[in-house]
Amino acid sequence: MPKPSTVASPSELLAYCFEAWPDLKKKQIRTWLKFQAITVNGRPISQFNHALQVGDIVAVRKDRYAAPRSVVGSGIRVFFEDADILVIDKPPDLLSIASEAEQEKTAYHQLTEHVRSGNPMSRARVWIVHRLDRETSGLMVFAKTPESKEILQSRWDEAEKRYEAVVEGRLREKSGIFESDLDESNPYKVLSVARSENTRHAVTHFRVLASTPNRSLVELTLETGRRHQIRVQLAEAGHPIIGDKKYGAKSNPVKRLGLHASALRFPHPVTKKEMVFACPLPKELVRLV
Repeated sequence: MPKPSTVASPSELLAYCFEAWPDLKKKQIRTWLKFQAITVNGRPISQFNHALQVGDIVAVRKDRYAAPRSVVGSGIRVFFEDADILVIDKPPDLLSIASEAEQEKTAYHQLTEHVRSGNPMSRARVWIVHRLDRETSGLMVFAKTPESKEILQSRWDEAEKRYEAVVEGRLREKSGIFESDLDESNPYKVLSVARSENTRHAVTHFRVLASTPNRSLVELTLETGRRHQIRVQLAEAGHPIIGDKKYGAKSNPVKRLGLHASALRFPHPVTKKEMVFACPLPKELVRLV
């Protein structure tokens, strides 16, 4: 396995890999690229002409938790499971937990069925650690014991959480920080307003990964975890996420919200080992940018 390589000058990914790892067969490098085994700054990439910037770290993925292991109800892909936690890729249009209108078509219900292995008498269950909006796809963590739930939730603000969003228009800045004060009192829509005792401060770091004349792919790293934080801040910046009619989007080219939870890093609640997961952007979103 080649050692990670740091980019010294702008280049395209495949050409850079050929140059950085001259002892490897080009066919092997192309195979790794095709199956998203090559990462740039920890994010799996399959585009041969992905633009590299100075300081980017290119590596071959070796963590055994990167690829999905199995598929359970409602199209949920299980990335990792042990006695204490479950890490999944939640598909879009699936609730994290039950609502008054929907009790069974939820990630929580399907994973409870999964851990009970079809045994209705089993008392096994899962505990929700955090949520994703129904319309958002990507990485979610569930606990399999109440102790793990308490530990994970108490430290969840310290976990590294990255998202990728396909947004309308081209951002003027290639990177930066969104800061706003959010009023979450309305259960259906969060508002960005002047700071008061009723608001919560929200901070998101952003970086543009790719652009077309009409859209941009933006990587977002959460410093705070407020409801609809990313959706509100991108809309406030004049670049709502595609498919997000609630926050002003005018386009919906793939009939879904263009937001995906792409990476997680956190310590295991029991072993304390650092857990790192990357979930590539769904192909229907990749094709847009």
